[in-house]
Amino acid sequence: MKDRRSFLKSGAAAVAAGALNLNPRAMGANETIILALIGGRNQGWHVARRIVKHGSRVKTFCDVDEAIIAKRMPDFEVAQGRKPQPERDFRRVLEDKDIDAVIIGVPDHWHTHIALLACQAGKDVYVEKPLSQRIREGHLIREAARKYKRVMQVGTQRRSGRHFQSAAEYVASGKLGKVCMIKAWMCQVRKSIGNPPDSEPPPTVDYDMWLGPAPKRPFNRNRFHYNWRFFWDYGNSELGNQGVHMLDTAMMAIQKMRGAKPALPELVASNGGIYWLHDAKEVPDTQVTTYDYGEFLLVWELRSFARHHPIDGTVAGTSFHGTDGTLVVNDEGWKVYDKDGKVAASEKAAPENLVEMHGINFLECIKSRKRPHADVEIGRLSTTLCHLGNISQWLGRSVKFDPKTETFPGDEEATHHLTKQYRAKYPLPRV
Repeated sequence: MKDRRSFLKSGAAAVAAGALNLNPRAMGANETIILALIGGRNQGWHVARRIVKHGSRVKTFCDVDEAIIAKRMPDFEVAQGRKPQPERDFRRVLEDKDIDAVIIGVPDHWHTHIALLACQAGKDVYVEKPLSQRIREGHLIREAARKYKRVMQVGTQRRSGRHFQSAAEYVASGKLGKVCMIKAWMCQVRKSIGNPPDSEPPPTVDYDMWLGPAPKRPFNRNRFHYNWRFFWDYGNSELGNQGVHMLDTAMMAIQKMRGAKPALPELVASNGGIYWLHDAKEVPDTQVTTYDYGEFLLVWELRSFARHHPIDGTVAGTSFHGTDGTLVVNDEGWKVYDKDGKVAASEKAAPENLVEMHGINFLECIKSRKRPHADVEIGRLSTTLCHLGNISQWLGRSVKFDPKTETFPGDEEATHHLTKQYRAKYPLPRV
């Protein structure tokens, strides 16, 4: 009970701090934005190091692993000319009134708690993809961002790529004719992670804090750094890890094509399993998920066992198949193929780093108070596609979905998965 009271008390402290900062301080065009990085082993660090040269500074680096803090400090000194303050508890970060925004680079199971409390504390938020672990969590994060008037960028960085934007515009223009099928895919090779026994956590790690709202389990190195994404307690399967990028590209065009119509499907069916390496991974390595919109079909395909002979010539991409042509887009650019299979239009990707462009857009919106390219609602919709596929996979059957209410009418089994249980020490914050 003491730990739970401490968690709630700290949350209240963040709220109190936020009450004084609900309205952002007026910023000049050249004023430095003060950031905190929460979770910096992988993608969070890549985001931070690329945007500190564009009018921001990381004041505090928070991570539950002191070894990661020690490793990154020299990197920060090179990137921004000074080391940030080290911290292990994100709640103390949120109490700091000097911090304008936070970058959340922790495992997926912590996204919702930290994002909610950050909004309440008056911080703008860059949260890595996918936004949440459940559909209802996405609703709560969106509502918190709107209530506290926070800028929130989700880390689906293709939204900031100019050729991805123009591809979506081309699809929505009608030049492909009637689009009947959209495909998104990933062809990769995942190495075996083996089946090591449980052990004691490293002495540098606050393992209980790392687990946070996830179930209490003995430490296992397979369920820790990076490999956590292969376990349901902490991640969202390859749909939420890799698929969200390609599905978000599809969502860009779907939103433009459908206008005021809901951007989510009516029927979802996922088939897949572990057919490659029988190691400790829990999530599928091979999968085909279909999303029926009534007027077109969206298909996700995963191959974690091979990169050879990839789909449409690219290992990771999105394609739009119409009656008059097909558009294929990936990180290198896009091409349109006419009915004869000839290239009818194309655009190469600009020489830009998408992570950096996405971060710059976030910084610009902190100052302008405009909504960023991957605003919380945009990121929430693409994340919802991942959740829908996972729910169908868990149930082993198709699920009917109401895209207007975002519910599963008459389906108690599917409805159960709209939410999740949290460890008593780390309850869902009320904001």
